[in-house]
Amino acid sequence: MSEGYDFDLFVIGAGSGGVRGARIAATLGAKVAVCESGRLGGTCVNVGCVPKKLFMYGSKYRAEAEDARGYGWDFPEPTFSWKTLLHNKNREIHRLNGIYKRILDKAGVQTILGRGTIVDPHTVRVGDTTYTAKTILVATGGRPFIPPVPGAELGISSDQVFYIDDLPERVVIVGGGYIGVEFACIFRGYGSEVHVVHRNDQLLNNGFDQDVTLFLSDQMSKQGIEVNLGCNVSRIDKNDDGSLKVSMDDKYSIDADLVLWATGRRPNSADLGLENTRAATNRWGAIEVDDLNRTAEPSIYACGDVIDKVALTPVALAEGMQIARNLYGGGPPKTVDYTLIPTAVFSNPNISMVGMTETQARKAGHNVDIYRSTFRAMKHTMSGRDEQTLMKLVVDKDTDRVLGCHMCGPEAGEIIQGLAVAIKAGATKAVFDSTIGIHPTAAEEFVTMRTPVPSSVHPVGN
Repeated sequence: MSEGYDFDLFVIGAGSGGVRGARIAATLGAKVAVCESGRLGGTCVNVGCVPKKLFMYGSKYRAEAEDARGYGWDFPEPTFSWKTLLHNKNREIHRLNGIYKRILDKAGVQTILGRGTIVDPHTVRVGDTTYTAKTILVATGGRPFIPPVPGAELGISSDQVFYIDDLPERVVIVGGGYIGVEFACIFRGYGSEVHVVHRNDQLLNNGFDQDVTLFLSDQMSKQGIEVNLGCNVSRIDKNDDGSLKVSMDDKYSIDADLVLWATGRRPNSADLGLENTRAATNRWGAIEVDDLNRTAEPSIYACGDVIDKVALTPVALAEGMQIARNLYGGGPPKTVDYTLIPTAVFSNPNISMVGMTETQARKAGHNVDIYRSTFRAMKHTMSGRDEQTLMKLVVDKDTDRVLGCHMCGPEAGEIIQGLAVAIKAGATKAVFDSTIGIHPTAAEEFVTMRTPVPSSVHPVGN
């Protein structure tokens, strides 16, 4: 199939999108190679979703031990070893790296270790060797962005945080997006003093419902996390004792042992050789692609965090798979459906959502009913913990269709994943109401909310 080229498809980057695209292409009969300058699995496996969730799991055990006392259990005061956590996390990541290699090998994909650069529209150089391919797929992911403020180098990025030697006593996290919120809860769970500094007036971004973000902010504050909104870090200095002084808008400062920059990520497109092709990037460095993930260079495609669409691992997987199917599967090309993508923030408590926020629905012209419930989970009636759960449905009053489903509470991601199927299928509020709940669970609240919130308290805006 290679038509005189070394490969039908050459993939630069062995992260989620690259590995999925390479594997599917190979199973469809293409001759495929993938190169990777780091470890297989990309951001998600090595410095993203996987280690972050392992850290989150670990951060909850202290609270679990405290809660257990309400159920009659009594323990000595638990002790914690950061080095044990780090060792076991590294062992698991190494295991997953090996699994990715075996997946590629089993599919017949040639794995080349090294950084790939594009020489021309059909040639990639890795080290001293050049490879030709009919099609090139760029799947190089993203990298942390650190703003250029004085002393920024004294902080660390979200890539580095998974490898720090010791648990910091005091942490300042700059940024209140996914990464900042999640690590604030992680460090607090392990016992650190945590301050979040966020330039906006609410946590997360406009893709999340304001009721939910305000609720999460309140729950984090109850845990002792100091949330500082509407402020910027103006500089970082080192104190005489080696700790760090973080200045906010030159008005006040916070002392810390660790500063974590959680100020977003940028596409990893620099020095790829794109200038040797017609492929273009936007002002942030994202590779510009069309609906089929093709660049302006017909032989070059891109997917995942290196493009400017939806920076989520499952989306990169879908993009890589669809590119491969379009190239080698036969039939008319299809596009990835970016509507109704569910997402979760693995904070404590979790946030998860699918569909429209209340404000998005109103701005889109929908006549909406809002169903909202807050309650204390059954577990905490005996644990004594002051933790609440929030659930919310946004419903089109004229069609009865459920436009959005939002939750802040334990296992929100697990619950919303199932409801996302219903929302995607066009479920109405009547369908929710006619569904029998599983009792006693938190999830049953989504099918037992009967009375909309009075319109006098809306819109909330976000």
